[in-house]
Amino acid sequence: MISGYANPERFDRIARAAIPVCGALAVLLLGIGIYLSLFASPPDYQQGETVRIMYVHVPSAWLGLGLYLGMGAASFVYFVWRHAVADVAAAAIAPIGAVFAALCLATGALWGQPTWGTWWVWDARLTSMLIQLLLYLGYMGLRAALEDEGQAARAGAILAMAGLINLPIVKFSVDWWASLHQPASVFRLDGPTIHASQLAPLLVMALGLSFLAAWLVFYRMRSAMIARRAFALRRAREARA
Repeated sequence: MISGYANPERFDRIARAAIPVCGALAVLLLGIGIYLSLFASPPDYQQGETVRIMYVHVPSAWLGLGLYLGMGAASFVYFVWRHAVADVAAAAIAPIGAVFAALCLATGALWGQPTWGTWWVWDARLTSMLIQLLLYLGYMGLRAALEDEGQAARAGAILAMAGLINLPIVKFSVDWWASLHQPASVFRLDGPTIHASQLAPLLVMALGLSFLAAWLVFYRMRSAMIARRAFALRRAREARA
């Protein structure tokens, strides 16, 4: 199954079909989500209008972690089976995940100032999320620093896999250490604790941003694969000449 998806031609067919679908769903869901978040949902009884930052902050946090999980899985596939498409996937995911991790931290600071009275504290959740952003930046920096493409891919894969250990730290930091953050309120065994009027726009925004992330990943991957084919054809033409 892995070998089948690693076939560049098969991936290209999947990407050509997925890109317009993901783009259309992203536009539709984000349009609905922005309306629900800004106009249809009520202000929080404690946080007031500040709660609306949550509709971007929380999905950004989920995507910052989920995309890194995808990057780590793709790096593992490349490291074990040397599938070029997996390496392309990891490289394509990195900057997108970094943007969502940075957006999570930025919106968290905007929320923290009126709520906690400070832009930043060395809270366990905040610190581990900052480390997550640094892992993305370190991965991209490492790949850019090595001129040999194969060496850069292998070194990046090792770093990406090692960084997976930070994901459970971010997730369970509020349970393991004293934290200003509240415990999980959506994905719980006993069901969400957040009110339906806030849960609906939150989930719609999360879906919309997820499809946006998928559109960006597929678009970047397909562009990278086309660039690789063009480079290989140019080298073959130069060799024949």
